[in-house]
Amino acid sequence: MRRTKLHRVAVAALVLLGSWAVAGTTPAGAATPAAAPSASPGLLQAMQRELGLSPQQAEARLSAERTATAVEPKARAAAGSAFGGSWFDGRTGRLTVAVTSDASDSTLRAVRTTGAEIRTVQHSARQLDTAKARLDSTTAPQGVSGWRVDPKANTVVVDVVGAARSDNDVRRFLSQARAAGPVTVRTVSAAPQTFAAGTVGGDPYYTGNARCSIGFSVYGGFVTAGHCGQAGAGVSGWDGSYIGNFRGSSFPDNDYAWVSVGSGWWTVPVVLGWGTVPDQLVRGSAVAPVGASVCRSGSTTHWHCGTVLAHNETVNYSQGAVHELTKTSVCAEPGDSGGSFISGDQAQGVTSGGWGNCSSGGETWFQPVNEILNRYGLTLHTA
Repeated sequence: MRRTKLHRVAVAALVLLGSWAVAGTTPAGAATPAAAPSASPGLLQAMQRELGLSPQQAEARLSAERTATAVEPKARAAAGSAFGGSWFDGRTGRLTVAVTSDASDSTLRAVRTTGAEIRTVQHSARQLDTAKARLDSTTAPQGVSGWRVDPKANTVVVDVVGAARSDNDVRRFLSQARAAGPVTVRTVSAAPQTFAAGTVGGDPYYTGNARCSIGFSVYGGFVTAGHCGQAGAGVSGWDGSYIGNFRGSSFPDNDYAWVSVGSGWWTVPVVLGWGTVPDQLVRGSAVAPVGASVCRSGSTTHWHCGTVLAHNETVNYSQGAVHELTKTSVCAEPGDSGGSFISGDQAQGVTSGGWGNCSSGGETWFQPVNEILNRYGLTLHTA
């Protein structure tokens, strides 16, 4: 969507966009979600289109997801050492909590009291996280696209590109992975890649010869993806004017950065809806559980929605592994890097990379926003 010059001038106030997300911990200065206002018609339409829901189902799902987000930390605490992970079940509209088979009756009662459903599993979340951490300490060959803890399957899932299954280096890595703990190998069709792009006129920001997307407004600037620019690099806005500089950046290992803002630019707690939905206010950063709906705003493909597929996944890009990413079913394309992921009115994270496109589909990963805020001591700009 190309905007007029006058509209562009008005949107300069909005260019430092935020995203809605849900996070178990809220960083200093980030507002916790209050009673959420009714969802906008545009958001409900996007959920209907991309998740196959009726208007009533979309409204009900958002309400159920808000409840599940509030329940999750209480259920985790109630489960204690027996906690095996959790996820939002779109069919039941409730949070499901995995609990190990050795949990006491009192523990089970305490978890049920929170309103969560229970599934009995063999391995605790701590055991699965330990197995994943062992893999994180190794260097994976390119045929391995990533690995994560899957709470539903109660295992660590390692994704391998189909054409590389017979590669000797991949086989050795998988042998080490299986020795680390409970591991399941999944074949995928393509490896993820970052979504930066060459310079194209009319897009939100540029650094060097790359175009990326603004993530969330923070006081003093905005957060975005680390692969979009190194510390010290200058940043220009949609109109070519100077915005500021990358003040911090990390990639690979992480994929986050923040940019200071000046020269007549300022920040607002907004995620651009690109005409698909109304521009969305950001009210906090509570973490959405696995299974919850999530939407993405980016400068190439604009507004798309899907669901959270996994937390804390390690993605093995060609430039190196990036840790603690969240996996989603949302599509993205080059130029969307750094853009906002939001769930309801809660900021979730900034677009890192993925595979596929928004014509045929794909999957996308984001770096959680709370990690970026905590790393740089930033405060999310909220409404």
